[in-house]
Amino acid sequence: MSFREVEKESFYRLLEARRDVRSGFLDKEIPEKILKRILSAAHHAPSVGFLQPWDFLIIRSDEIKQKIKSNFLAVKEREAQFFTGEMKKLYEQLKLEGILEAPINLCVTCDLKRDESNQLGRSEQNQMDVYSTVCAIQNMWLAARVEGIGMGWVSILEESHIREVLKLPESRKLIGYFCLGYVDEFKNQPELESKGWNKRLDLDDIIRYDTW
Repeated sequence: MSFREVEKESFYRLLEARRDVRSGFLDKEIPEKILKRILSAAHHAPSVGFLQPWDFLIIRSDEIKQKIKSNFLAVKEREAQFFTGEMKKLYEQLKLEGILEAPINLCVTCDLKRDESNQLGRSEQNQMDVYSTVCAIQNMWLAARVEGIGMGWVSILEESHIREVLKLPESRKLIGYFCLGYVDEFKNQPELESKGWNKRLDLDDIIRYDTW
């Protein structure tokens, strides 16, 4: 299963073109076939012990979205207190979610009880089911980008509130809450980089060999 050079180039271009999208969502539904294709990409992520611990909760209800948005606003107001001066001013100007604008909100959970007796690869590192679910999210993010669909991770939320609103079972751990939809554009740079919030580290500064 070798790949041609043009396919390799497309893959690396995709990685660099992925964006955390929070604005510019269009009033355009994602076809069910495309949504399933994106979720299928997530479902083909690697998982320790082949647990496949992920579940995907698709949210279209305006009422539920509004409840999530209200919690976001409350948490954002608290989070703003961590910053001062110019950083606080910049924080307050950033668009950090598209909960109401995006046609689809998506909650990704990890089933902590799935195939519970299967301890392959996690007898010592018991969080591997959670890490596997994050791999599924990365697959989904890349697939969404290929399909021209913006995806944004909303982490400025209280887990307890999300659990209550979405009626998550006790065995399901919240991993991420996302907004998905077609957008008017994909930025050339990550927004937090272009706005001056932070800059990309030099690769050579974070590579080590053999020991630290």
